[in-house]
Amino acid sequence: MQFYENGFHPGNPRINDPKDRVIAPPLKQPLPKKVDVMIVGCGPAGLNLAAQLSKFSTISTCIVEQKDDRLLVGQADGIACRTMEIFEAYDFADQIKQEAYWVNEIAFWRPDDQKPENIVRTSKIQDVEDDLSEMPHVIVNQARVHDFFLDIMRRGASKIEPHYSRKLLDLEVDYNHPDYPVTLQFERLDSQHLGVIETVQAKYVVGCDGARSTVRKSIGRELVGDSINQAWGVMDVLATTDFPDIRLKTAIYSNNQGNMLIIPREGGYMVRLYIELDKLNENERFNREAITPDSLIAAANRIMAPYHIDVKEIAWWSVYEIGQRLTTAFDDSETDREPHVFLAGDACHTHSPKAGQGLNTSLNDTWNLGWKMAHVLTGKADPSLLHTYSEERQKVAQILIDFDRELSTMFSAKPKSADNPDGVDPAEFQRYFMKSGHFTAGVAIHYPASRLVGKDQHQALATGQILGKRFHSAKVTRHGDAKVVHLGHSVKADGRWHIFAFAGKEAFMSESCRVKALCNFLQEDPHSPINTYTPKGSDIDSIISLSAIFQEAHRDVEVSAPHPLLQPLKGTLGLKDYEKVYSAQTREGSFYDKRGIDKEQGCMVIVRPDQYVADVLPLDDYDRLIAFFKDVLIKPAD
Repeated sequence: MQFYENGFHPGNPRINDPKDRVIAPPLKQPLPKKVDVMIVGCGPAGLNLAAQLSKFSTISTCIVEQKDDRLLVGQADGIACRTMEIFEAYDFADQIKQEAYWVNEIAFWRPDDQKPENIVRTSKIQDVEDDLSEMPHVIVNQARVHDFFLDIMRRGASKIEPHYSRKLLDLEVDYNHPDYPVTLQFERLDSQHLGVIETVQAKYVVGCDGARSTVRKSIGRELVGDSINQAWGVMDVLATTDFPDIRLKTAIYSNNQGNMLIIPREGGYMVRLYIELDKLNENERFNREAITPDSLIAAANRIMAPYHIDVKEIAWWSVYEIGQRLTTAFDDSETDREPHVFLAGDACHTHSPKAGQGLNTSLNDTWNLGWKMAHVLTGKADPSLLHTYSEERQKVAQILIDFDRELSTMFSAKPKSADNPDGVDPAEFQRYFMKSGHFTAGVAIHYPASRLVGKDQHQALATGQILGKRFHSAKVTRHGDAKVVHLGHSVKADGRWHIFAFAGKEAFMSESCRVKALCNFLQEDPHSPINTYTPKGSDIDSIISLSAIFQEAHRDVEVSAPHPLLQPLKGTLGLKDYEKVYSAQTREGSFYDKRGIDKEQGCMVIVRPDQYVADVLPLDDYDRLIAFFKDVLIKPAD
């Protein structure tokens, strides 16, 4: 899609008249007196959590924001491949793909050896390696991501709308209170209710309220770290230029004028410029008042000489200092008590924006937390499950901080030359950037063995589905309608567990087929996880969904052949679900070959509600299957 050619206008680009893109804010309703979950902050972390919880009609959720309306112009606009996979779980990835700029290549520029005051291109490389993800790395206005989450919230079972113009004043936790231990006080900031104080009691609170988080301060946590004494300007502009790579992500090292990162934006015309400013002295604070849009444009032109950029319109600009900080804990838990207050996003980790990890890491925080919180509040799991949020995400944040510190240092250094032998060779920066591709794509997250991630004694049965990493999707052919689909796209943002049963060498559904035997066990044995944890009167796949993948071509298996558990009767009308059986074969090859599934033995792959591989087991290892879910789920009340 192309848009912005007549100037920047926020909102849905599919709507021609910018005035028609305006969305009225929700009615200024009072806050509820009591809620299950109070979310403080309408950034990507908060909205993602609210979107997840909106799927559950029995969970009361409230989200508040100090600003007076929804976001219109975003700051964190880089969307990693892994984040796009999450958007697919909400069913809006395709819309994002249509609107967004796709980062396909990266160009690298450095000083010309013959004329060092000018820059020359050294190379272009592919941004995302082949088959790393079915999703692209894209750039899109953060506000559009917010809009999609807001739509999910409004349409969800619990119909959540943000409460704007609320400032959190105080938060206290009474750990002896059995039901609603957290008490929050908010001041209303809207003109009609200015100064009114509202009190809310909550079972759980999640602070998504940024680097200056009031929630974090209220529970005695602090951000620890330091600045690396670098300042950068950033601006989104509509411009004309003779620079040849303006529509490619571009890293520029100049000789003496600083460095710059060019990020093309959605719509075909807008571009983001990250412009290095003067290095700060130790303990020096940057003078923001001394920086103007004109001074940033002038700096950009000095860096990219002999090329020139003529800025026609500035959609947004800012100045920031680089620092890496991590909070001392991601929740309020202690050894003798369960957590009730959680931190996510910038409230618990801050870093530079150049690797595009801010929105992505923040969103992945609450992607990890949301299903766990829903499990506890709907009675599927014990509250101790919530300890795993900090255990898993704090390690990820530390890895991010370390990566960002190294990347920022390399990119902010002067290029190596005869006059500067201690500088960074731009070629070395390029090699580091390529080496870090898995991390920046978001697919390097690897949760350690725990009650939620098994040990790797059977990893050889599925070498391409690594325990603790996200389920790596690939195409299969759906048996019922012969449609080629991505297997991983069946894992939606609905809190369900998934068991993917990959058939071995036996003919599918034959008497010797171990997938058929697994189906018999899951359906008939009273100790099977499906029988143990599915509430009476609920669909048989409401807690754990079983799918089967066979090696034969889809036309070689009759529609009537699959086990009844693989074609369950669902809903109030008892209609048959035909979307749980797949052939591994497509015109592009076999899922087994692409993801290292053992063709002789087959296997089970257990996938968590957040799409991470929990365990890989032999098809007949019923004892381990029972034991795994026993450590996570609890029996429903009769």
